[in-house]
Amino acid sequence: MASAEEGAAPGDRARPGTSAHPQGDTPGPDVVRTREYAVLLIVCALIGVPVSALAFGFLALEEKLQPLLYKDLPKGLGLNGTPLWWPVPLLVVGAVLVAAVVLWLPGGGGHEPTAGFAAGRGPMAPKALPGVFLAAMATLAFGAVLGPEAPLLALGSGVAAGGLRLLRRGLPENAYALVGAAGSFAAVSSLLGSPLLGAFLLMEASGVAGGMVGPLLVPGLLASGIGALIFVGIGSWTGLGTYSLTLPDVPQAHSPTAAEFGWTLLIGVAAALLAAGISRAALRLKGRVERRRLVLTVLIGLAIAGLAAAYAQGSGKPASDVLYSGQTALGPLLSDQAGYSVGALALLLTCKGLAYCGSLSAFRGGPIFPAMFTGATGGILLSHLPGLTLVAAFAAGVGAMSAAMLRLPLTSVLLATLLLGKQGLTVMPLVIVAVVVSYVVTVLLRPPARARARARETGAGAGARPGP
Repeated sequence: MASAEEGAAPGDRARPGTSAHPQGDTPGPDVVRTREYAVLLIVCALIGVPVSALAFGFLALEEKLQPLLYKDLPKGLGLNGTPLWWPVPLLVVGAVLVAAVVLWLPGGGGHEPTAGFAAGRGPMAPKALPGVFLAAMATLAFGAVLGPEAPLLALGSGVAAGGLRLLRRGLPENAYALVGAAGSFAAVSSLLGSPLLGAFLLMEASGVAGGMVGPLLVPGLLASGIGALIFVGIGSWTGLGTYSLTLPDVPQAHSPTAAEFGWTLLIGVAAALLAAGISRAALRLKGRVERRRLVLTVLIGLAIAGLAAAYAQGSGKPASDVLYSGQTALGPLLSDQAGYSVGALALLLTCKGLAYCGSLSAFRGGPIFPAMFTGATGGILLSHLPGLTLVAAFAAGVGAMSAAMLRLPLTSVLLATLLLGKQGLTVMPLVIVAVVVSYVVTVLLRPPARARARARETGAGAGARPGP
């Protein structure tokens, strides 16, 4: 969540059971014994219901809009299938919508994706939530390469904190922030299909540590657990199903070998270098986009469409491989990997990486699933090396690229492992090695803190004169 308009003020003193202060006045774990903490648990359990329903509706709408725009609409216009040029007008429309939201609606459309995965910055103001929703749909449904997790976090926290604010005014700001965090838990757990994975993701991203880990995480876990039941119930009742992170039809994994450990080191370094290139180029583009938001967002949308068309023309594969976040394409990519030549995989990695870079700089969404898909593509490409099996390369690529883009090593290990189900446990040692190497190289490649501070100041100055 890029905005914290109504987030917790660091100096606010909260009632027992509602604080998440990083300072020394943070209450100890004995807060669990208080009446206020019990009330907080009840509130968070109730919050899981509407937030999970909201997350389900959001994901269902995204899933319906994508084929409606890219398959049903050209058919309805009398076209013979989806033409190669079809992404051009759709991405132009999506770019115009995103730019308009960023320029003229409160909240700037939500999380700035070049900042990586953000959590723990406080709930968004209610007036910003319509812009978050519109920018997310214009990004996700029209084909830009970002995922739904950041908008879901913002919407979940904003709805939870806003609902509590309507029911109980005058509470400490930290109370609203903690309830908003529980809403984020429920929303992202619905997407990932696992309350536990959602908890690790938000804990690592927000930096929760020490003796307050349990007291602060329990309300969010409760909200996400209740929400998961609601999410599954709605999916069964509507017949739309639910999203699960685990891929079907994963090939048999074999015990790691010494050769695979060696190749895994290479995967970790390669992922860090690729992620550094994508991130730095996206940051440079972002500075320019902020000065000419509308024009450059449209041009980037055109570039993404061109990359998708070039990939489809050059590989004979669908343009949808390049478009979208890759969230639903991971399974087909793995199961149909034999149908991709080395050249097609290299072209996909190049086009997807460039489209990911452009989307980070101008659109609105989350970085997780494009990082996973890019890493998976690179892993499958490297699996043609002697001594490196498919599942090991796929998992190591997913974990290494996630760690490099998100800088969340524990979450990256869990993402890559849970993605492969039972087979993921077999290759987990390789994933850990790839993630550690990727994370360390990524940190070493980052400029020193002073240089980053100067870059932020320069970027802020350059972006101080935004225009259409």
